[in-house]
Amino acid sequence: MKREMRKGRTVSDLKNAWPALPPAKRIRQFERLPRAEAQDFFLGLDARGHAQILLALPPAERRLWMRSLAPDDAADCVQEAPGEVREALMELLDEPTRKEVAALLAYAEDDAGGLMNPRFARVRPDLRVDEAISYLRREVADQVETIYYAYVLDAEQRLLGVVSFRELVTAPFDKTVRDVMRTDVVAVREETDQEEVGRLLAEHDLMAIPVVDPEGRMKGIVTVDDIVDVVREEATEDIQKIGGTQALEEPYLQVGLGRLIRKRGGWLSVLFLGEMLTASAMGYFEEEIARAVVLALFVPLIISSGGNSGSQATTLVIRAMGVEEVRLRDWWRVMSREVGAGLALGSLLGVIGLTRILLWQWAFHLYGEHYVLVGLTVAASLVGVVLWGTLAGSMLPFLLRTLGFDPANASAPFVATLVDVSGLVIYFSLASLILRGTLL
Repeated sequence: MKREMRKGRTVSDLKNAWPALPPAKRIRQFERLPRAEAQDFFLGLDARGHAQILLALPPAERRLWMRSLAPDDAADCVQEAPGEVREALMELLDEPTRKEVAALLAYAEDDAGGLMNPRFARVRPDLRVDEAISYLRREVADQVETIYYAYVLDAEQRLLGVVSFRELVTAPFDKTVRDVMRTDVVAVREETDQEEVGRLLAEHDLMAIPVVDPEGRMKGIVTVDDIVDVVREEATEDIQKIGGTQALEEPYLQVGLGRLIRKRGGWLSVLFLGEMLTASAMGYFEEEIARAVVLALFVPLIISSGGNSGSQATTLVIRAMGVEEVRLRDWWRVMSREVGAGLALGSLLGVIGLTRILLWQWAFHLYGEHYVLVGLTVAASLVGVVLWGTLAGSMLPFLLRTLGFDPANASAPFVATLVDVSGLVIYFSLASLILRGTLL
């Protein structure tokens, strides 16, 4: 009993530590697992984990582990492996599975065809319910990985309907499959993008969705666990882009330092060049700053508020686009909402800023005799900069989507840099108007 518990902890610990372990240690830990636990652990890994283990194992052991993968997982594993070893991995498969995997590799990896499993439960419409149940039991034991649903196909493999296993076992045995199947089947085409597949699974609360060709012949199914991996990868990539870096495409601790620097250095250099425009803007208003040094005290306050509001807006809009809550045609509605939000948020910060200036003047006498005008300048600037930041942050993803780019490229640092430069122009322009004849 103690030994079993110790083994259980080992498997659990390995699952938790796996992302942070170096490749060599991963293999050593994997090889120490008992056979049953090792198989469960192996099947639970992603394609990168499958490829790492297979390529590190002795050639004699690779065949067994490669053949334990479902065709869609085997295809993902082959795609993840270096080009020079892909053919060798394909040779490890039996002939029928090799043909299935080769067919899957012909699809783009982010399309439904590239995600689907060609092995699924299928029945004929004229079978009696008791015959269908017996047939499905044999089919599952032989080759079908999951049996969320049984798909009803005609002789040409065209999709006619779907029936859940629960509906079959509760139906009268003398009924035919045609009598109990549902014909309103939600299906996708082979070229359907993975994000659309995920949206349909979530919208219709399905565990699997069939994939059909243009003639309606069924090719496979995409299951919810496949989409969970896709959604996680997409979300990770978007978050990395929003943070102002290229997608890493590997776990953080597995990315080499040189590649990590290259992934981050490009965007950081672009942002740095953009921030140099801030210095140019400061130089343009050098005379105003020299005559009213007090204005320089509030530059960080102004530009950070605009950058923060823009980052908030762009993050919200990118997320709304990602989950299909917002589409391109909704740009006017979004802009209308953000105008109201920007004015309200800018006014809130303006009141806080003005109050702070008045209190500090009363306590420390820092801002001179025209402190009220200085406070009004800061307050008005906060309204303008926050409004502009909110509008820029919310509209930039729409612009990028219209131009065919990923909206996630409207990163928060990029929006903040944009608003920094324009925020200075707004601030000093308002200062020239409000303080003319006094400090300026």
